[in-house]
Amino acid sequence: MNIIQNIIIGFVALIHIYIVYLEMALWTTKKGIKTFGLKNKEFAEETKVMAANQGLYNGFLAAGLIWSIIINKTDVAIFFLTCVFIAGIYGAYSTKKKSILYIQTIPATIGILFILLN
Repeated sequence: MNIIQNIIIGFVALIHIYIVYLEMALWTTKKGIKTFGLKNKEFAEETKVMAANQGLYNGFLAAGLIWSIIINKTDVAIFFLTCVFIAGIYGAYSTKKKSILYIQTIPATIGILFILLN
C-alpha cells in the first residue's frame, strides 16, 4: 500500500479510536450525552454497558485497520474498511442520523476507492 492509502486508513482508524473513547469513557458525561443525542444522564447510565460494548467493537475495527497498515495487506484493509462502511450505513439508517454517513461511511469509501483504483 502506498503512503496516501496508509494515511487514509490511519485516519479511519483514528476516527474509530475516538469513537471508542466517546463510547467507553465519555458516554455518561455531558459531552457523551450531547454527542450521541441521549435523552438524559439517567438514560446514559442505564445504557453505559451497551455503549462500552459498542466501543469495544469500534476498537476492533481500529485495530484491524492499523494491523492492515502494519502487515501492508490491501485485502485486510478492504475487509475492515468495508466493515466500517456497512456499520456506517446501518448506524445512519437505524439512528436516522445522516452525520454517521459523513463520519464513518464516506472516509471508509474513500479508503476503499484509493485502494481499488491504484
